[in-house]
Amino acid sequence: MVEGDPAAPYTDATRARLEVAFAAYELADLARAAVPIGEHELSPDGTGRSAGATLADAAHVLGAARRFFEAAAVFERMAGADWELVGDTLGVSARAARDRFAVAEVCFREGANGPRGETSWWRAHLAEQPLEAARDLDDWVLRHRDGDGDLGTTPVSGGLVRRVNTGG
Repeated sequence: MVEGDPAAPYTDATRARLEVAFAAYELADLARAAVPIGEHELSPDGTGRSAGATLADAAHVLGAARRFFEAAAVFERMAGADWELVGDTLGVSARAARDRFAVAEVCFREGANGPRGETSWWRAHLAEQPLEAARDLDDWVLRHRDGDGDLGTTPVSGGLVRRVNTGG
């Protein structure tokens, strides 16, 4: 559903939704990696051989979940939601929602790194090659589908929307 001029940039909401998709991919991959129990992971008495490794894995999953949460809030804002709706959805006040997500929104709008200063190769890739970034996610979705029905061949990139060029 790529609308408008094919050379036109994607809408802010489209770019924000791609960030949500990437955050979900990252979260899913990290969580999936924590499921298998390695052949030499446990000692004969059932304790871990590598102290702290499981907790470190869980911390990475939690960080990814936070990035997913922030990306979802920024997407809702780019898609037109006001702080009242964001707050209502989360069961908090509009002010609390704004306090929690305003920095992430500003970082997104300015194309800056994440609110905690983390460098994002994804944000750079998305800014330079948004369609390629979406196609990378298409590939990931198609490799990992599990009874998801017919997703088509472009489950991510097929829904992208470009800004409509009014020729002004």
